[in-house]
Amino acid sequence: MMMGDETEQLASFFSGATPGAAIRVRMKILAYLTRDVLLHTVAVSFTLLVIIFSGRFVKYLAEAAVGNLAGDILLPVMFYRLPGFLELILPLGLFIGILMAYGRLYVESEMVVLSACGVSPSRLAGYTLVPALLVMVLVAALSLLVTPMGAARSSALLDDPEASQGLQTLAAGRFQNRRGRDLVSYAETIAPDSGIMSGVFLSQQTASSDGKPQLVVTVAAEGEIVLDSRTGARYLELRDGYRYQGLPGHRDYRVVEFETFGERIPEPEGGIRSVPRVDGRSTVSLLASAAAEDIAALHWRLSLPVTVPIVAIIALCLSRTDHRRGRYIKMAPAFALYLIYLVLLTNARAAMEEGAGPLVLWRIHLLYLLLALWLLYGNVVRSSLWRRRRREGSHAAA
Repeated sequence: MMMGDETEQLASFFSGATPGAAIRVRMKILAYLTRDVLLHTVAVSFTLLVIIFSGRFVKYLAEAAVGNLAGDILLPVMFYRLPGFLELILPLGLFIGILMAYGRLYVESEMVVLSACGVSPSRLAGYTLVPALLVMVLVAALSLLVTPMGAARSSALLDDPEASQGLQTLAAGRFQNRRGRDLVSYAETIAPDSGIMSGVFLSQQTASSDGKPQLVVTVAAEGEIVLDSRTGARYLELRDGYRYQGLPGHRDYRVVEFETFGERIPEPEGGIRSVPRVDGRSTVSLLASAAAEDIAALHWRLSLPVTVPIVAIIALCLSRTDHRRGRYIKMAPAFALYLIYLVLLTNARAAMEEGAGPLVLWRIHLLYLLLALWLLYGNVVRSSLWRRRRREGSHAAA
């Protein structure tokens, strides 16, 4: 319940207390609600972060186990990706935190006391926006500053030839079998400063165009991993070598001599390198760009903080309940409404990357803002219209 005799203070205030006492009571209510909402937000956000972080860590650990990633950079990369997780988790944590905190207040009849003492929906919304604005500032800092820096450092680690030798982290002077690709690789030496490999040998089991199995063996004097700065794709570039294709025991071998041979290194879908390169660019550089992908990334970063006050008001309205229905009665529909919001924003970003204007994104925010205002003031508007029609009917009858 409320702290001490706060309910009595509310009653005395609305019975004609002094302005100074009124301000003190309002500040106590604000502090009480803000503390309760923030505590629930932190607890929910921490739980969600542990779940998501653990799931991603296990997924990326599997990449390291098959040689797609150097194990010693896994934890630093996950640390740099942490702000990107938080900017999405915090709005959801606040949304669920408000539902849980205010649901408890409704179940324990504290909201009934506040309403009976004159705390209107508008004032309650104002109290709710205080913790929401704190979370909004934090999400804005993460989205506009911290997350791009973390993504850039993460990409730098993944592209470092010393940290990840590109072609499944080759080890000098050792044959390595790559599970899942039937690939055997060998490099005689690897330069520690440039990552250039000498004495490269690759052997892979593949299928020919007619579906028959064949063995592809490639030997080269040297090779290195080349990064395409435009697309972010990685290529294995071999120089001065031979490529043999055929089935052992048969004569139909194909031999190709090359000066330079390049092959794109496949990345697992949804893997640790699947983050778009634009996410690592600074917000200032995105402001100066006219590319559709950069504009979409910029408006996505700006839109994330905007979602916080909107979902806070929606959560405030959907938290209304009583002790008979319980505090979790509206949790499922509220979560579905939030999920639809997030999916619509994600689809809007994809549409912007294909050339649609920024309005496609901000119309979704406007739609949900109108929904939040209708949930907040809909009952008041309907009651006002009903009273007005009743008065007009009484005058007409007279």
